[in-house]
Amino acid sequence: MKEGDIRKCDSRDAETLSGLISEAFADQAERFGLDCRNALRHPSNCRPDWIFRDLNRGVVYYLLEHNDTPAGAVALEHVSSEVCALAQLAVSDEFRRQGFGAMLVRHGLTEAQRLGAKRVHAGVMVEDLDLKAWFEKLGFGEKDFREYPQSYLREAILIHEFHTR
Repeated sequence: MKEGDIRKCDSRDAETLSGLISEAFADQAERFGLDCRNALRHPSNCRPDWIFRDLNRGVVYYLLEHNDTPAGAVALEHVSSEVCALAQLAVSDEFRRQGFGAMLVRHGLTEAQRLGAKRVHAGVMVEDLDLKAWFEKLGFGEKDFREYPQSYLREAILIHEFHTR
């Protein structure tokens, strides 16, 4: 693969994806005091079986490689005819602040538009103000939030709407 290529994943990538996702979200888990006792479904706890389950539900994962090294990933779920959801956006520590996250989001948006979606949802921890601001720079706006009673997580639902003429 060339520098910064993004490819669609399959089940053979589950181990790589889960390792990349859990490592990329470890700092967020540490900052907000999340672990498997209070936030079992937080991406810092991602395991290969999560990836298999998602793939079996039709979620598509994309892997960005930089000089043949996994640098980042994102998942795209076709929720309905008009809505897709971005999830598990992850960039390895060593590749952050180089534009790879934005590249993955733009790739997900392009794929969603190709699927006919009119909007794309992304969930971000309410408390992660820096990440919310970053998504806003990419054209997302906060729409709603949801709480998970079994954990301490509160998720802001961000929306990117495609403008049609």
